[in-house]
Amino acid sequence: MTGVSTAAIGTEDLGSLATYREVMQQPAVWREAAGLLAGRADEVAKFLDPLLARPDLRIVLTGAGTSAFAGEILAPALSRALRRRVDAVATTDIVSNPREMFAEDVPTLLVSFARSGESPESVAATQLATQCLQSVHQLVITCNADGRLAREHQQAAGSLVLLMPSATNDRGFAMTSSFTSMVLTAWLALAPAQDAALAERLAAAAEQVLAKADELARLTANGYDRVVYLGSGPLGGLARESALKLLELTAGAVVSYYDTALGFRHGPKAVLKEGTLAVVYLSNDSYTRQYDLDIAEELRAAIGAENVLVIGACSSNGGPETWRIDGLTEVDDAALALPFVVIAQLLALRFSIQLGRTPDNPFPDGEVNRVVQGVTIHPLPR
Repeated sequence: MTGVSTAAIGTEDLGSLATYREVMQQPAVWREAAGLLAGRADEVAKFLDPLLARPDLRIVLTGAGTSAFAGEILAPALSRALRRRVDAVATTDIVSNPREMFAEDVPTLLVSFARSGESPESVAATQLATQCLQSVHQLVITCNADGRLAREHQQAAGSLVLLMPSATNDRGFAMTSSFTSMVLTAWLALAPAQDAALAERLAAAAEQVLAKADELARLTANGYDRVVYLGSGPLGGLARESALKLLELTAGAVVSYYDTALGFRHGPKAVLKEGTLAVVYLSNDSYTRQYDLDIAEELRAAIGAENVLVIGACSSNGGPETWRIDGLTEVDDAALALPFVVIAQLLALRFSIQLGRTPDNPFPDGEVNRVVQGVTIHPLPR
């Protein structure tokens, strides 16, 4: 764990120590997760290689909430890397509309992301895939070896379970290290020709971010009551996760919004007003980045440069970032999202504490739960 003190975040006695610890442990658990995957390289290749060799294979990335956003980050990047169809479909959509989500009965690899593996939709989505499709294989990426999802697929034919480091089964309310470790593992497992040192580069970048955590104090002390996150391609999924993290940890006290760089102008820009902080994630793709830079400049003109946080990693992007992460030039945006999201996690944690909330349990009355409750899974007629 990095040497940043809890005082830098203000976590001494506000019910935030679990969340703080889980944010700060990410460089270490990313290295561990990469090591675990490397130790199973032959087994993973035996499972995935025959599937990825099929030109008609559809890959579906699924999960609920933050786990679904893992798929939204990875799907566009994997589509480009694998030159095949990769869809991000939430388990909540699969469970409520399985016939639409699996309308094409084609060979399918269902990749399930789950922190606990106990959400009702997690298991139901895998069962519905089996019911609706003639040929389906299941890759389960989870943080809980004892969860129902892991147990049901550990020995199942056509399934492979990849367990994350045990510390990633976050005790805090919001998913932090669980989310990033699962994204990293999926990217390393599925994307071809990966840099062997990628996990180390990402961990070092996250350590850069964590070492400057106190710089976020200026932003959260400015009295913002809404935050807009914008990103393109894989970073659009990151924007969505960033907005959810803020909404969760502040229990809705700070309104958050997400969109793409181009989509924001088509109506959603109406959300801007006094008291808005805008965060723009810059793509490493030189073509896409032009649109990110355009919206950043437009936001500076609209709400003032001091209220726009521009985050990038490419030294030659021609844009005046307010936060640049070194060492990740040319890294794919799906991987770039990992150190970027650490900034969003720290912002959410800082906003929560600033408001006197308890990030480890922002909903003490149980209106929203760490593992979703109250879901009835209805049987699908055959």
